[in-house]
Parts: sequence; structure tokens; C-alpha cells
Amino acid sequence: MQAQDRPQPKPGPAPVINVKAPETFTLPNGLKVLVVENHKLPRVSYNLTLDNAPYAEGNKKGVADLTSELIGKGSKKIAKDAFNEEVDFLGANINFSANGAYATSLSKYGNRVLELMAEGALNPNFTQEEFDKEKTQLVEGLKTQEKSVPAVAERVRGVLAYGKNHPSGEYLTEETINNVTLQDVKTNYYTYFVPGNAYLVVIGDVKPADVKKQVTKLFGNWKAQKAPNISYSDPTNVQFTQINFIDMPNAVQSEIGIVNTVRLQMKDPDFFPVILANQVLGGDFNSYLNMNLREAHGWTYGARSSIGGSRYVTSFSAASQVRNAVTDSAVVEFMKEIKRIRTEKVTKEVLDAVKAGYIGRFVMQVDKPQTIARYALNIETEGLPADFYKNYIKSIEAVTPEDIQRVANKYFLADNQRIIIVGKGSEVLPALEKFSAANKVPILFFDKFGNPVAKPVEKKTLPAGVTAKSVLENYIKAIGGDKAVTAVKTTSTTYAGTIQGTPLVLTMKTSAAGKLSANMNAMGMTVMKQVTNEKGAYIEQQGQRKDFSGEDLAAMKESAYPFKELQLMKKADVTLTGIETMNGTDAYAIKSGKSTLYFDTKTGLKVAETKTSEQGSQTLNYSDYKDVKGVKLPHKLTMSAGPMEIEFTASDVKVNEGVTDADFQ
Repeated sequence: MQAQDRPQPKPGPAPVINVKAPETFTLPNGLKVLVVENHKLPRVSYNLTLDNAPYAEGNKKGVADLTSELIGKGSKKIAKDAFNEEVDFLGANINFSANGAYATSLSKYGNRVLELMAEGALNPNFTQEEFDKEKTQLVEGLKTQEKSVPAVAERVRGVLAYGKNHPSGEYLTEETINNVTLQDVKTNYYTYFVPGNAYLVVIGDVKPADVKKQVTKLFGNWKAQKAPNISYSDPTNVQFTQINFIDMPNAVQSEIGIVNTVRLQMKDPDFFPVILANQVLGGDFNSYLNMNLREAHGWTYGARSSIGGSRYVTSFSAASQVRNAVTDSAVVEFMKEIKRIRTEKVTKEVLDAVKAGYIGRFVMQVDKPQTIARYALNIETEGLPADFYKNYIKSIEAVTPEDIQRVANKYFLADNQRIIIVGKGSEVLPALEKFSAANKVPILFFDKFGNPVAKPVEKKTLPAGVTAKSVLENYIKAIGGDKAVTAVKTTSTTYAGTIQGTPLVLTMKTSAAGKLSANMNAMGMTVMKQVTNEKGAYIEQQGQRKDFSGEDLAAMKESAYPFKELQLMKKADVTLTGIETMNGTDAYAIKSGKSTLYFDTKTGLKVAETKTSEQGSQTLNYSDYKDVKGVKLPHKLTMSAGPMEIEFTASDVKVNEGVTDADFQ
């Protein structure tokens, strides 16, 4: 049965929702407290939220991130380790950020947990040691995103939609992070971590009278102050729909994002029609976009849309990640589905199914303490009527097909949208330019930081006499020459890297007999093992083994040598496709099956390789070549797969030692 033919269950009668109204009180310093009794479970949660207006950080972008990381690292009275140990001992959970704090625990420990949360939030211990450590981690995390296509797409989307000087458009750089000092963090904290626009929502097995007594004791001395209320002019949408293209030569897939800014508050009459219109277009699995791009065409793992409801300017956006070859076709289908929801009334059956799904998710969440806390907070901060959530289902059910079409035309701006594409220009631009000419949609070019640039240079002319074989021969010469390279029978390299702060060890071994093993280890545990031997090839991850076959097996066997280039020179179907920019340098691109290898036109060294397989696409970047027994080998390896990027540095490189047949089993 096709996905689009699956019968939708008929929705039953809507349940009656009773969202318990909180008891409230306000401290003299401005902190507003909302208490919801719920004695079903012996648990309590505390949610402190600072409802300050967004603000731009300018040339010190990163100060709020660092403030968030430093709050909760102990306090002026309790050392960090002692603080964390007590939280663990109580079985509690406490999180802090520059915008507040959250804690949950058994109610019998609730008083102490609230004391710890208040202590961490109101008496932070900002030390130079912790600041330096967090700053280093923030910079390192930023570096791992330099070649990440999704990270670049997200950054440029914000810049182009809002502007670099808007809170939603500015972005982190190593320079702005390094501009931040410990004093800047303290200033940020004492300016914005104040009670004037603060809310504390307490939900669970508590008595309001007891809560009031304890909150007054713990938060009563918090100095009365309001954060600055900085306003920004609303960004303007473009006068005509356009493609904004960002060239990333290392991209093996294109990131497509369609965006326009909107003003939509939760209290607006349009709110419920808009969220349902978004569900129809791209919010559900069965939405127009997903059923088209994923189910009908198989171009992507998912196509989605979203729209924000807030007191501040937000955006409507639709996005997907597709193969280079279908980038232009995917844009056509995106625009087709946006036009469809604007010009055709959604059927009653589709709208009823969307309503039923939305109501079902609402009902499933409504009893959770975090949900009740959010609802209570929204009523206060978004200026909603007290019965907003009590009437939520009625509001959903009241939406008509006519409403969907009306708001789609108002908020999904088909004629004033940016189609932001981050991809490999040499592969996707020719087809995009045909689309541009046929549909009168101009293409404008930007760099990875949203700055206007000229159109990327087409593939450069190959010098006379340069062939795939000559490039491969030049590489062998560059790393030591034919005699030295053929003398290498085995290699063993141990790399060290990190992912999200977790140390990784990658050990790679190869044999001239066509064998390879790769083991990735995290904190003493194997997270990935990959082997190619005379019997075949397989990969093990999370306890699951997958054996390769067909083209993927052929590619694995081709790579299972110390220098696969020696094998490539013997193949007839290896092609030199041109000169491309890779990691800022001109490189000869050589294609073999599902892999493309890049060799620096000046040094002859291999700088990168892209691979595609059933598991997805992967890019390997090679650098820092050093001599080992007469052969130059890369000592830095950067591995990119989707949004993940890991930089490995070789700590131990061996040639013709440290390898046995047992390594390849």
C-alpha cells in the first residue's frame, strides 16, 4: 500500500481539557510566582524564566552563551563539585542558562532543591578558570562547523532574513568570542539576570502557602531591577522571490531553505489557522511537502516547514536536504506546494486528519508538568486570555478550509521569499540557472557569512596534458615517489578527536593485500568498527552489523590499501572532471565510482575525498603531511557527515609495523 493511500482513522469526539489555573503572587522585587498543585505524583518542578526582550550582542557575540555556561558552576558558597554531588545524591535535575533555571525532584527533597537552584542562579561563582575553559570549548565547537553545510545554511538564513545587527541575525565568530572577557560575562549577568520580568512556575506535590514562604525567603533579597528593553525595527522581506546561493565546494548535498519573516502573535485571531496551515503544508509526515519530496520522489529523508508565534518578529520557513542532482527539481516542487496551499482549498478530509493529529498531541502533553508550566507562562508573557488552553481544542476545530487558504496567502509569501541554497555550485548551478531563466527568479550570490559576492567561477580550464593518470602519478611523486610508496606494506595510525566534549580515538590500519580496519573508541567503548578483508566488508555500530555488497562493497575494497591511488591508476573508468576549489585551494577532482578525490594543483597532495553510500554522504579532509619512513602521510583528518564534523589529529603513525592479520577479522 502506498503511503498516500493509507486510510486515516476517523477522529472521535474532542476530549474536555481542564488546565488547572495557577495561584499567583508577586514579590516586591517584581518576581511573579505561579503555583499549580498536582498531587498525583510525589514530584515537583521549578521553572524560572526571565522574559526579557531579545538583544543583539554586537562585537561581543557569545557573551550570553558564556554566561549560560558559567551559571551553575557552583556558587559563591558551594564549590562546583560539591554542588553537583549533592544534586546527584538527591536524584534531582537542575539546569541553568542566561535566561533562567529549571529544576525537578521528588517533592520530599523539593525545599533543598529549590535552595540549590536559587543559590546557583542568584550567587554564581564566575571564575577565570571556568571562563577560560568554556571559552576554549565554544571556539573549538565553532571550528568544527566551518565546513558544515547545515551550520552555514542556518547562519546565512538568519543573516539574510533578519540582518546581521538583529538579535535573530547575528552569529558567533572566533573573533567575537575572543572579544568577551570575564568582566563582560559579569556585566551581562547583572544587567539581564534580574527579577523585573522574571517568572517562577512551581508545579507538583506542593502547598501554595509553603511555596510562598520559601520563595520569599530565597528570592526576596534579589535586587529589584528591570533589564533594558531594546527595540529593533522589523526586517523587511525581499521585493521579489529570489534564489540566494552560497557555494560550498565540499557539499555532497544541497541545503534548501525558503524563508520570509512574519508578525504572528499567539493572541492573534490568525494563530490557530496559521499553525494548521503549516501542518498541512509541511508540519506533518503526511504534509504536502513531505509526501511530495520524500514519498513521491524519494529525494530526501524529510521536507518540513515551520512558523513561529511570538510577540517578536519570527519567520515562516520550509527546508530540506537533497542530492545535488535534484536541487533544481526540489525547488520546483517546493514552490509548487506553496502555490497549491495558497490557490487550492485543502480538502475537509485532510484538514480533519491534521486537526485530529494536532489535538491528539495536545491531549498527550497536557498532563505533563513541563507542559502546564509552559502554558501558565505563555498566558502571562504572551498576553493570552485565561481560558486560552481550555478553549484550545475548540479553536482548532473552528478552523475552516477557507481560513487555511486565507492565512496561507497572508503568511506564506510566495512572491517575497528567499530561496536560500547552500550547495556545490559546480554541480547544481547550471540546472538552477535554467530554472532561474524559465521562471524569472534571479540568483544572487553570498559567501558563508551572508555577504554579497560575485558568481562562483566556473570550472577552470585544465592545463594541456593533465590527465587523471598524471594527477595520480604526481601525487605518488609528491608523497615520496614510486619506490618509497610501493615499499609500504602496512600502515597504522592512531588519531585523537572530540565530539561534543567526548574524547574519541580512531585507529586505522591498512595492508597492501587489500585490507583495512577502522575502530572508533569513545571513553573505552567501541562505537564503530569497519573492516575490509579477502572475504568482504562490514561495519558495526550500536551492536548492529551491516555487510556491504554491490557498488558499496566494490568501493570499500578499492579503499582498502595504504595508497588506493596505486589501484586507481589501473582502472579505466577513473575520470578527471576538472579543477575545483576545495578548502580554499584549487584542486584536481578525480571521480571513481561514488568517490571523488581532490589533489592540490600546486603541491600534488590529496586534500579531500567525498564518498556516497547507503549510509549517506561523507567528506574526508586531509592536511598536515609529515614524513614517516620516507613517505609523507597526513597527520590531520577532518571527517564530515551531515551536520557532524570531527577533526582528528594523529598521535601515532607507523609504517610496516604494528599490523597483523588479526586486525582485519
